Amino acid sequence: MLDYVIPGLADAIRRSGLPKVPTSVLSRGVCGVAGRTLIINLPGSPGGVRDGLGVLADVLDHALEQIAGGDHPR
Repeated sequence: MLDYVIPGLADAIRRSGLPKVPTSVLSRGVCGVAGRTLIINLPGSPGGVRDGLGVLADVLDHALEQIAGGDHPR
């Protein structure tokens, strides 16, 4: 269903929960793009969602700019 997967983002979300929940490495979360839509599969627990949103806070603006066709500044 995704045009392409962004494995690094899903990995970062998994790693963010690792200090508190060692089993977070078992998450099957996926992140990717379908068309021009960023799709993020967050964990099912409130703490996992909080951790995932913390990761996204640092990269979301840049990810959306890239999906919209932006270029990296030189």
